[in-house]
Amino acid sequence: MSVRDAEELEALLGDPADDANPYGFAAAVGRDERDAFPAEFCAELARAGFHLNYLPKEWGGTFEAFDRSLTLVRSAARRDVNIMPGTMFSIIAATCLQLHGSVEHQQLAAEVLRGGGAVGFALTESAHGSDLLANEVALSADGVLDGEKWMVGLGLRCEAVYVVARTGARGPGAFSAVLLDLRDVPAGQLERLPAAATNGMRGIDLARLRFTGLRVPDGARVGREGEGLEAAVKAQQAVRLMSMAGSLGIADSAVRIALDFAAVRKVGRTVLASSPWPRRELSVAAAALLAADVSALTAARGVHVVPEAFSVWAPAAKHVVAESCEELVRRAGAVLATRSVLREGEGGAGLFQKLQRDTAVVRVIDASTLANLKSYAGQVPTLTEGGAAAADPEALSAVFALDAGLPAYEPERLDMFARGADPVLAALPEAAAEVSAALAADPSAAPVAALVEELAAAVAGLGGLTRAARGPGADPNALVDAAERYAWLHAAGCAVHLWRANRDRPLYGTEPGSAGWLGAVLGYLLARADGTDPRRRGAVLEPALDAALALRESGLLFTALPVRLASNRREES
Repeated sequence: MSVRDAEELEALLGDPADDANPYGFAAAVGRDERDAFPAEFCAELARAGFHLNYLPKEWGGTFEAFDRSLTLVRSAARRDVNIMPGTMFSIIAATCLQLHGSVEHQQLAAEVLRGGGAVGFALTESAHGSDLLANEVALSADGVLDGEKWMVGLGLRCEAVYVVARTGARGPGAFSAVLLDLRDVPAGQLERLPAAATNGMRGIDLARLRFTGLRVPDGARVGREGEGLEAAVKAQQAVRLMSMAGSLGIADSAVRIALDFAAVRKVGRTVLASSPWPRRELSVAAAALLAADVSALTAARGVHVVPEAFSVWAPAAKHVVAESCEELVRRAGAVLATRSVLREGEGGAGLFQKLQRDTAVVRVIDASTLANLKSYAGQVPTLTEGGAAAADPEALSAVFALDAGLPAYEPERLDMFARGADPVLAALPEAAAEVSAALAADPSAAPVAALVEELAAAVAGLGGLTRAARGPGADPNALVDAAERYAWLHAAGCAVHLWRANRDRPLYGTEPGSAGWLGAVLGYLLARADGTDPRRRGAVLEPALDAALALRESGLLFTALPVRLASNRREES
């Protein structure tokens, strides 16, 4: 069996609000309290073929496109984000092997993964964290591996592991990769130890792998000597797409809990959803959720069309999604007030506590906020100072028109460095002019048109910002700050292109051509780009809340295109 889409998965897993459902919220909270791995949930997903949705078809998988996989993972993760590492931690090792593994390496990984097993990925070390060039685990010239890797996903149970080890003196080319079949490792050469427990995503399998004189078999070396770190960095671009699915799953449940509470809780005679302060907080949360959805969805499509840009696009999208989801959880918690800190009780109290903890872990699970920004900060000048290079209109249409077919994903086109102009922002002047002209026909859309023009001006100023960041006497944080501003503006550009390419489609439960959601997303993203509180954007954010309320009432996932959830149960509002 293989689930075809998120609605089929929803039907299979049932109503998460049912306390008796082993794949529901109560079960997730119970596992969290016990620090338990979601074994039964992962087994059910495996029976449904869920674990195959990121494997290429030539490996026996069912992968079609990242936007489909993103929505599938998000649908499952809204119940318990722990299923993401429980079933998908192997994606980075699999991608590395797609990039430079031999046929034999790929066959080994495919055999393990098709059977529901795991291939670990061993890159980081406790003493060095994101400073990968300082890593010490070494593979000697005669093929002996020594040292300890840290935070290896599914490391306690994986059947094979992809290890990046030092084979040279210095620089990125000093690291090579090996694929070890752990079923054949002699006793005493490998010790598997639990990693330090995390505050969120409790019970997931993170391990330390300690290699002691492990003799690497002939044929285990992956690719050429010195290319292990390069393959790992490229593969992380795809991994960030799946971590965004985890953030969005958490965000969906957090906002839904807050909306359910605000629909029935009264202050005096007014329900919270209609009271000014809670409504403003919920509007910010809803705008943040829609902004995160735009960023993740368009990135998941963009990697099929312009993978060469993903050394920047992927971490920029990761930043926007992780930071937006962290904020919306905080805003939802402000509306829930005391109920946001209760470990048990009605209205999702215990679940919300889990969501708060989980979002903090997902935010840093594949890179810390600073490491993520620094990973592409040096590339931003290339993308913003190179002039207005022509963008391929057919490529942009393939990314942003949600009914357009996508070309096959080609991981070999991923690159360490983006070259040329950002296709999203290079095409923004033309797109902004067209969108502004379309909005001018509707006087009520004037505030949205003004935001589009504000975005175009901000993007035009990015080149000067990055030049100043590299100039003499510049603040040492200036380039990282420019990279952060770039991320928010890039996401806003994606929103403009998305509206432009889908004017005839009802996005976010609104009427075709409705500009309310676009204004809310732009208002939120421009505020974040400026480093100001989004609440200052005021009423322009409210259409995002109206859209979220409509999607909630219709029993739909909070995403651009409708995905019907397993249950339409609602409290009376």
